[in-house]
Amino acid sequence: MRSVPALPAVAVIFALLLTTLFAGCGLLPEVVDETAGWTAEKLYSEAKDAMGDGAFDKAIKLFEKLESRYPYGRYAQQAQLEIAYAHFRLSDAAAAISACDRFIRLHPNHPSVDYAYYLKGLVNFNEDLGLFGNISNQDLSERDPKAARESFETFKELLTKFPDSKYAADATARMKYLVNALASHEVHVARYYMNRRAYIAPVNRAQGALKSFPEAPAGEEALYLMIKSYDAMGLNDLRDDSERVMRLNFPKSGFLEYGLERPAPWWKFW
Repeated sequence: MRSVPALPAVAVIFALLLTTLFAGCGLLPEVVDETAGWTAEKLYSEAKDAMGDGAFDKAIKLFEKLESRYPYGRYAQQAQLEIAYAHFRLSDAAAAISACDRFIRLHPNHPSVDYAYYLKGLVNFNEDLGLFGNISNQDLSERDPKAARESFETFKELLTKFPDSKYAADATARMKYLVNALASHEVHVARYYMNRRAYIAPVNRAQGALKSFPEAPAGEEALYLMIKSYDAMGLNDLRDDSERVMRLNFPKSGFLEYGLERPAPWWKFW
């Protein structure tokens, strides 16, 4: 009869350690969820208290538990909106926008869906422009306009679908601001190309700003850049036409007197 070879000492020790480890796991205390058995109202109340204390991470977890345990009813729906707002307060723009989009998709006829649109627009507004944040020395028109455009389109959708919304007035004011910022961005790019003597590009950018944002303050500089670009290219008729338009619309323009050595841009007065 053949004998079974003995296990190496290291293997025996390893097996004993595994046995001890698995046996010890049963001795560890179980993690108790203090929210177990809480009603939807209790979860919502505690989450709102956390929001009031500025504990937005904690609030999000409680709202998520509420929605998971009680997926139907007004508390779950309100929790979805609160989650979006909490992410906004945490400066997590992507999560906030995702939460707003989810609410809009799930509850297109909800009485508070206008708020979801407004909050989504506000997230993008603050994300890129920082109107109510700390304004740095960088001209707002020099920033990437992607968030500004998305904010504008969201506010526009809000006003189209809910013209009587209580958020309509604020959305309108922000849209006017965004129009100025977007127009200024186009003019900033036009100025960039003109300084590099690529004169066709500033003409196209300036014309685009005037066409898309005809009432924006940046239109004054857009016309001036067109005049200078046409002049540099020797297109005298187009230069003269642009100057006539500028003198008609901006008879006291500082650009015609001082050139690009103009006063501080409009956004610094906010």
